[in-house]
Amino acid sequence: MNKLDARAVKTGPIGQFINGRYVQAGRATFENRHPATNAVIGVVHEADANVVDQAVAAARAALKGPWGKTTPQERAAILRKVAAGITARFDEFLAAEVMDTGKPVTTASHVDIPRGAANFNFFADQILTVAGEVFNTPTPDGRTAINYSVRKPRGVIAVVCPWNLPLLLMTWKVAPALACGNTVVVKPSEETPATATLLGEVMNEAGVPPGVYNVVHGFGPQSAGEYLVSHPDVDGVTFTGETRTGAAIMKAAAEFVRPVSFELGGKNAALVFADANMDAAIEGTMRSVFANCGQVCLGTERVYVQRPIYDEFVARLKKGAAGLVSGDPFAKTTTLGPLISAEHKQKVLSFYDKARSEGAEIAYGGGSQNLPAPYADGHWVQPAIWTGLPETSTIMRDEIFGPCCHITPFDDEDAVIALANDSPYGLATAIWTQDVARAHRVAAQIEVGIAWVNSWFLRDLRTAFGGSKRSGIGREGGVHGLEFYTDLRNVCVLL
Repeated sequence: MNKLDARAVKTGPIGQFINGRYVQAGRATFENRHPATNAVIGVVHEADANVVDQAVAAARAALKGPWGKTTPQERAAILRKVAAGITARFDEFLAAEVMDTGKPVTTASHVDIPRGAANFNFFADQILTVAGEVFNTPTPDGRTAINYSVRKPRGVIAVVCPWNLPLLLMTWKVAPALACGNTVVVKPSEETPATATLLGEVMNEAGVPPGVYNVVHGFGPQSAGEYLVSHPDVDGVTFTGETRTGAAIMKAAAEFVRPVSFELGGKNAALVFADANMDAAIEGTMRSVFANCGQVCLGTERVYVQRPIYDEFVARLKKGAAGLVSGDPFAKTTTLGPLISAEHKQKVLSFYDKARSEGAEIAYGGGSQNLPAPYADGHWVQPAIWTGLPETSTIMRDEIFGPCCHITPFDDEDAVIALANDSPYGLATAIWTQDVARAHRVAAQIEVGIAWVNSWFLRDLRTAFGGSKRSGIGREGGVHGLEFYTDLRNVCVLL
C-alpha cells in the first residue's frame, strides 16, 4: 500500500443503505475525519427516526419476500459470494478502513479485511452443519411421540458496531444473522462509517435481495442508535462496545422483551509465571497491550509478573514500547497508529494524568505525542508502562482503551488468581507458563470468557466467544452464536 491508495476512498457524502439503494437522507450531516491527521475526509448523513423506520420496514418486508423462502444451501452460496466480493475489492476496503481508523495498514491487511471476508465463509459452512435435536418420547398410553427441534430466523436484527475493528466485528454479527435467514439493520460507529456502507455494494453484487442488509448512520442517544434499538419491529439487538452503552441498550430492548447479545468492556489481565518462555511472553504482551493503539476489548491493561523475572520483564517491555513507530498509517514501517478521535485522546490522556497523580512509577512514556506535518493534528499518544500502583487505583480498576498497562509483581499462584479475578469485568486473560498442569489449573479458575495460554488473540471461530460479569451477555461463534440468531422451536408428533 502507498499514499495513492488513500485516494481510492470515496470522499463524497456517505448516505444510508436501505432496501438495496444508497439514500442521502436524514436530518443533518456530520464530518468523517482521518484520525492520523484529523483532516475531514467526507461527510455522513445522520439518520433520523423516519429514516430508521424506513430501514426497519425494508428489513421486515424482506423477511416476507424471496429471502424468507431461501434454503440454508442457497444462503450459504450467497454468503460465499459476499466473501469473494470483499476479497475482490480488498484494496478498497483496506483503504477505507485505514482512513476511518488510522490503524497501520499492516494490521488492517492481516486482520480486519481478511477476517471480514472469512466470517461469511465460516458461517456459510456452519449453517449447513448445525444439528438439531430428536427424541423418542414414550406416552402414558403406551404409544410413542417424536419430538424434534426446528430453527427459524429470529427476524429483524439490529447490529450496533464499534469503531475499533469496524468491518471484522460487524461481519462477525451480520454473517451468522444472514446465514440463519434473518435480515439486519446495521448502525456502525459514527467514527467509522465507510466499510459497512461499502459492503452494501458487495451485497447487491452477490445477489442479496433488497432489504436484507441495511445501514443507518448516526450517533447513540437521540439519534440513529437509540431509534434503532428501541424500534418495536426489531426482534433482537446485538452490540459490541462499552458496558455503559450496553446497559442503556438493554433497557431499551426490555420494553418489547427482545433478546440481546453483548460483548462489552474489559480490564484484562496477563499472568506471567517465572517459567514462561520470556521471548514469547514479551512478544505476546507487546501485541496485547499496544496492538491497534490499545483499542482492543481483548487487550491487556493489567500485567502480573512473578517476582524472579519481574525486573527483566519490565525492562524488555519498556524496550519494546520504545521501538514502536508512529506515523503514516499506509507505511509498512508504522507499528503504532493514533487513537480514534480527539475525544478519546483526551480520555486516555486523563488516565495518564491520573496515573501520575496516584503515584505511579512511569517506566515508559505516558503523554501526548508530537508528530510532524501532516500528522501534527492527529490523535497521537505515547505508549505508557506504569508500576507501583495499588490494586485500588483508578488505573487498575477502569478500562482505559489506550496503549498502556500497569505491571505488578506477584509471588504465588493463588495470589495472582485472586488479583486477576478482582475486577467487575471478565472478558479475557493471557497466561504465560511452560508448566502444563499449572496452565490448565489457572485457566479454569480465571473468571473470563476466554483464557489464552502462551498466546493472545488466537481464535477458532467454532468456539464460544463472549464475556463474563460486566463484560457481556451471550456467546458468539460456531453453533453458540446461532442460539441468538434463531428461534428454536419444538415439534411434537404423536405416532
